[in-house]
Formats: sequence, structure tokens, C-alpha cells
Amino acid sequence: MTETGSMPVHQGSTGRDVRDLPAVGGHLDAMDGVRAVASFGVLLYHVASTTGASLREGFLPALLSRGDIGVPIFFLLSGFLLYRPWAGEVVRGEAPPGAGGYLWKRALRILPAYWLVVAVALPLWSWPQAADPVNWLPFLLLVQNYVPEPWWAGASPPGLGQMWSLSVEMTFYLALPLLAVALRALARRGADPVARAKLLLTGICALALVSPLWAIFSHVPAHRPELGLWLPRSMLYFAAGMALAVVSFWAHAETDPDAPVRRLTRGVRESWVTCWIIAAFVYAVAASPIAGGRLFEIQDLWTDIFEMTLYTVFVLALLSPVALQTPEPSPLRSLLGNRVMRYLGRISYGVFLWQFVVIVGWYELTGQETFSGDLLTTLVVCTAFTVLLADLSHRLVEAPALRLRSRGRGRGRRRRH
Repeated sequence: MTETGSMPVHQGSTGRDVRDLPAVGGHLDAMDGVRAVASFGVLLYHVASTTGASLREGFLPALLSRGDIGVPIFFLLSGFLLYRPWAGEVVRGEAPPGAGGYLWKRALRILPAYWLVVAVALPLWSWPQAADPVNWLPFLLLVQNYVPEPWWAGASPPGLGQMWSLSVEMTFYLALPLLAVALRALARRGADPVARAKLLLTGICALALVSPLWAIFSHVPAHRPELGLWLPRSMLYFAAGMALAVVSFWAHAETDPDAPVRRLTRGVRESWVTCWIIAAFVYAVAASPIAGGRLFEIQDLWTDIFEMTLYTVFVLALLSPVALQTPEPSPLRSLLGNRVMRYLGRISYGVFLWQFVVIVGWYELTGQETFSGDLLTTLVVCTAFTVLLADLSHRLVEAPALRLRSRGRGRGRRRRH
């Protein structure tokens, strides 16, 4: 759900070289397909959890219970796409994005549709708490993860159960300009683009270590599950995306077509089937008890670390071939960037936002108890209504907000001229 402006081609690259290098600017159609896969995967996970299908014995229920892996996919996408302009600034000397404009665009992209869902869910299922305007503030500001004594049970109130991850996203959006400044200060010690890229990756690796250290902090001396909803727990996934952005620019900085990083990006891109087989295997391992219990059961430190590690390997194996695609047509781009996948990617944010409103509403309408119901029937009905609401949300709320953002960008260009 992130977009970046076009970036110039590295002056030292020939036309033939560019066709063999990762795309580092503009819209990536294949990422639309990735967003669609993640959004509908999370929807399947929530339906399977609500019907109780993911709690049953067997291999398939175990696989369904790990559908929350779609959230790390979103996190890696944000790290990759949003950090690209700052990575380009450091490695290639391009103009850095303005923090104010960046935050304004993020707010327009995320908040209007989200506020609409909050305005629907809180009065419907959290009355009389919703009668007090103060109780709305944590959700309107997307800081609900950091409320010390929440008035709701679980991660979020009914109809908003998935929004904890959006709170993590918003925290990352706010932190990213500061992280970019710190990484820039570290990397500018490098004498050339390749050296700066290496220093950037060193800093990002240090940033990734925040997550396992935070896991230790949240378990020792006592387990505090609320800390798992804070940004440091998920920083590893964002850092993985940021690292892919740096690797993309590093490949452009190399002048030798057979340089190790160029060969790495080419090998990953051309071995996408193998990468996806690895991702499938890792997902199956993650569905075993080694990564802890199903749903949001309390885990110990080691299962927490295992889950974090397996999820990171999965998202890297799944998304690295996509992130390192060239601008040229390819089977992977055709698979993930075709017309259907682009449409589903456009409405994927709405699919993510509305799914619990639909699920909770369906269960109230049919009078079913939680952890009951037929998986297939519930999935078909809830998917249909979620897609309908997501399409309307995109047309009536998200698209007008994006046009407002584009008009603001146009005015900025006129002022500069």
C-alpha cells in the first residue's frame, strides 16, 4: 500500500545492464499481487479462527492457524517500499524525501478508510464505552497498542481485532524518518556507493536485532504479552524489507555485471520457484508446535524466537524474488501483476480493514457461537461481503484521498518552479 515516485537510472548503467537490474523506482505491479495474497490470507486465517477450523487436530488446521503470517508480509512490504527513497539518497546521492510530505501522504493513505471502519465498529459492538469520546482517541490516533490499561479485552474491541498491526505500521511510519537519518549518518562514512550500501546494511542488521532482544525483554523475568504488540517486536520484518531496498540499489552501484550482489539478485530472481518451495517448507515447519500454540496463546521465549525466525525466513523467501524483479516482463510479474491481481491489490487495504466487521456481523446475523460454523460457507459469504465493502471503500474514500495527495504534490511542484 505504498507508492514511490520514479527514480532516475544510474548513469553508469547501460540499457542492457538496466534490464538485468532490480527496479528501484515507480510502481511495482507484482507488489499488488503480494498485497492481495497477504490480505486474503489474513481473511482466511480470521475465518478459520472464528469457526474453530484452525483449532482442530490435523495438518490442514495447523496450516490454517499460521495465516497470521500475512501480517509480516505487510511489514516487509512497508519496509521495502517506504525506505527505497532514503536508500537511493544514500547510495546514489538522490534528493531525500521530505519528512513532512512523506507523513502527510501516509496519513492520507491510511487514516480516512480506517476512521470509517472505526466509526462503524465502535458504536455497533462497544456501546456504552463508545458513548465516551475519550475512549475513541486511542483508535483514532492508532495508539491502542500502547494504552496501559485498555477498556477492551484482547488486542482490540469487536470488529477491530486486526487493527493492532495497523498500530504497529503507524508507529513504523513515524519512526522511519528518524531511522533513515541515523542510517544516513552511519553510511556517509563510506567513500563510494558500494561502501555506503555495505554500511547501510550493517546498520539495518543492527536494527533487526532489536526484535529478538525485545522478545527477551518481554519474557524475562516475567511474560508481558502486551509488549508483543509494540513496534520493536516486529522490527525484524521491517528491517528485512529495508535490507532488500538497499540490495537493489547496491546492485545498481556495481559496475561489473558479474559482481557478487548483481549475481545474487539475478540468482534470486531467476530461482523464484525454488524460493517459493523453500517458503512453503518453512511455513509447514512454522505450523508445527515448534513455533508455539495456535491463535494468540501465551508462548515462552523460545517458541517466540522460533516463530520470529521462521516467519522472517518465510517472508524473505517469498518476497525477495518479487522485490528484486527487473522492469522487464517475466512469468512472476505476469502471475502477480495481472489485471485481476492488480485489482485485488488495489482493494486489499479495504479487505484488511473490513473483514472483522463482516465476520462479527455475519455471526450476529446468523446467531452462531464463536468457534462454530462451516469454514467454507463462512469463508465464501464473508469474502463476498468484504470484497464489496472494500471496493466501495476504495472508490468512495481511498481514491479521493489519493487524488487529494496528488493535487498537493502538483501544487508543490508549481511552487518550486
